[in-house]
Amino acid sequence: MAENDSTEERTEEPTAKRLEKARSEGRVARSQELSVAAMLIGTSIFLYFMGGYFVENLAEEFAAGFVFDRKLVFSDNLAFENLISLGLKSFFVIVPIFALTFIIATIAAGAIGGFVLSFEALAPKLSKINPIEGIKRIFGLRAVIELIKALAKFLLIGGVLVFVLSTSLDSLIELGFKGLKPALSEAGSVIATGMLWVTIPLIVVASIDVPYQIFEYKKKLKMTKQEIKDELKETEGRPEVRAQIRRKQREMAMGRMIDAVAEADVIITNPSEFAVALSYNPGTEEAPQLIAKGVDLIASQIRDKAKENGVPVFASPLLARALYFTTDVNEYIPESLYYAVAQVIAYVFNLQSVNMNQNRIDKPNPEIPKEFHFDPSGNQLI
Repeated sequence: MAENDSTEERTEEPTAKRLEKARSEGRVARSQELSVAAMLIGTSIFLYFMGGYFVENLAEEFAAGFVFDRKLVFSDNLAFENLISLGLKSFFVIVPIFALTFIIATIAAGAIGGFVLSFEALAPKLSKINPIEGIKRIFGLRAVIELIKALAKFLLIGGVLVFVLSTSLDSLIELGFKGLKPALSEAGSVIATGMLWVTIPLIVVASIDVPYQIFEYKKKLKMTKQEIKDELKETEGRPEVRAQIRRKQREMAMGRMIDAVAEADVIITNPSEFAVALSYNPGTEEAPQLIAKGVDLIASQIRDKAKENGVPVFASPLLARALYFTTDVNEYIPESLYYAVAQVIAYVFNLQSVNMNQNRIDKPNPEIPKEFHFDPSGNQLI
């Protein structure tokens, strides 16, 4: 289903793939108001402490531009060189402010959505020049919200500026009675103070705009239930393909399990319906481990594999069913079956001993706790 299909309500949270796709396209949460507020706050604080220095240096360079000697007046080359020199000196005076503004703008831009470098976002799109989409953007809800934000900023900043001018009016009038450098330093301080006051409404607007932009971003990326299903199909394939993959995985797991029978120490059987393969290392304190189990055809395969590799087979219907229904592959046997399995393993190890005669070894009858008595269907026998 296409992303722009509005026939179904978008109620589902975006998946990780949807978020990653949007990020690769350069679509992340952004707040222009946060960037503007951060730049103005940083610049205002910087100018509040360093404004006098910058204004004085700029004034000196500006005044130097009106000082001419005879050689400079009658030489076109020197005049041009002097102009370039003054321009470079002025540029290096104000370049720290530009650098600070750039750094703050970069940090603020990635504050809520992170930093993204996407060439796909720079690619031309026909939708951007579509007149119908343009009209929707002009008269849509977002345009109304942006208009309200602009009016709110205008009223708030205008009110703050009126307040700053009214409170600084005496200081501004006194500037005319001061020397050039003190006047310029005082003017820089007044401007920086005014900028700090102007940042207050911008902070208010940014504090409202940031959560709104995050909400809008998540809302745009929400998905319909059908889109979730389509993405799942695209990611994992059609149901019949997934079923075939699972079948192959089961077959591979079954093959590995049958191969593990060659490493077993004993096979306990029903004798024809059930078969479990146990492995035990006498040199460790670990309990015997079930490494393979199966019924009917799989049980037959386990017995055949055991015969091929000379693994002893012990017939004990109750013990075989108890192990089959209580223990999964690669798990250790239950503690309640330790004694019964130990009897079988001891018997098998004795059979394999070259110093003992097989005919003189009595086959044990493993003692199975009553709660481990199961019928072939897995029901407990009472």
